[in-house]
Amino acid sequence: MTSKKAPPPRGKKIALIAHDHKKRDLVEWARFNRGTLSKHALFATGTTGRILEEELGIPVQRLQSGPIGGDQQIGAMIVEGSIDFLIFFWDPLEAQPHDPDVKALLRLAVVWNIPAACNRATADYMISSPLMNSDYERLVPNYGEYLSRPIPAAPESEPAKAESPKSIPKPV
Repeated sequence: MTSKKAPPPRGKKIALIAHDHKKRDLVEWARFNRGTLSKHALFATGTTGRILEEELGIPVQRLQSGPIGGDQQIGAMIVEGSIDFLIFFWDPLEAQPHDPDVKALLRLAVVWNIPAACNRATADYMISSPLMNSDYERLVPNYGEYLSRPIPAAPESEPAKAESPKSIPKPV
């Protein structure tokens, strides 16, 4: 598969998401990195966005809560090229009713070559990278070949043969 370069963004568009048991960790991380985050456009799912906006005092575009579609909204933004960076502190020890959405979101980050951090250590490495404030040209996969691939037609099936009725034994 070939790739093309995405034009460097002016400030990154960062998605911030945290499951309930990880919100405090994300807020502490964001507070520590407030200066850097304030130079970028921030997007977050429902409650996480409200808490971050209150704690940081900087604008956060809030989407729906994760379980009612916010994860999917962020995923759609990744596909559209509207998110450059994903910070998703998910809770691996707590069952999530929207677990398929969580997996789909992480899959889209990989499919579209979006940097993604799922814990504080990775988020620290990513935000402190010299690439964070540079004109990094991310390689965007070109799915043109995949989308234009020939799809084999379904084989024509023979009409179903009617089975002869089976005789049902009569009670004696």
